Amino acid sequence: MPSRSWRVLIVDDEPAARRGVRQLLRAFPEFVIAGECRNGRDALAALDALAPDVVFLDIQMPELGGFDVIRLRTPERMPAVVFVTAYDEFAIRAFDAEAVDYLVKPLNEERFGVTMRRVLKRLRAARGASPDPALVVSTPRGALVIELGEIDWIEAADYYARVWVGPRSYLIRESLDRLERRVGGHGFVRAHRKAIVRVAGVRALRTEDGDRLTAVLASGYKIPISRRRRAEVTAAVRARA
Repeated sequence: MPSRSWRVLIVDDEPAARRGVRQLLRAFPEFVIAGECRNGRDALAALDALAPDVVFLDIQMPELGGFDVIRLRTPERMPAVVFVTAYDEFAIRAFDAEAVDYLVKPLNEERFGVTMRRVLKRLRAARGASPDPALVVSTPRGALVIELGEIDWIEAADYYARVWVGPRSYLIRESLDRLERRVGGHGFVRAHRKAIVRVAGVRALRTEDGDRLTAVLASGYKIPISRRRRAEVTAAVRARA
């Protein structure tokens, strides 16, 4: 038996959707289902009565949807939130609401497992600690949440930025300068005008072609470091050693 049980509230107007979450949760004995609701008004009452640690919250419901529930209760009084919806168009708004994750129906076991690991990480974090932000990118299969620790580096791509995770890359419609402000306090450093690297992913700093400094990433990529950024990058990497 787990030493701690986390309480779950499931809120969805579709019985089949509630059943799907319930069945997938069986693989995670750390969690117990405290209650289920089929609309937003019942959810507001249940949040007070049951004090769940996490809520699986449908976005589109009659009268009060998921965002309405958060607005009425206020984000500060919400437990960890996992949004569940039939559409991926609300992904950006969901993470603006500080959701742990965003699931698109029909749910599948593999994607649900990723979500539960993120939920556990959030719940086990020290109270008051701010979790690292995540990036939401669009793919042909829908919105994808990328945790910062999964990213190797980010490069400018015209009006977009390209986020590299190993050999894969994803476009995000956000400038590199804005992304630097978002991730700079979470272990990332500017390598040159068009690239940001995750410091923990740097395996070596090498001098090549005379005096050009290069960051060698765990993924194998080599990112040149501009003269202006050499001291900052070197200090950040040494601090991680």
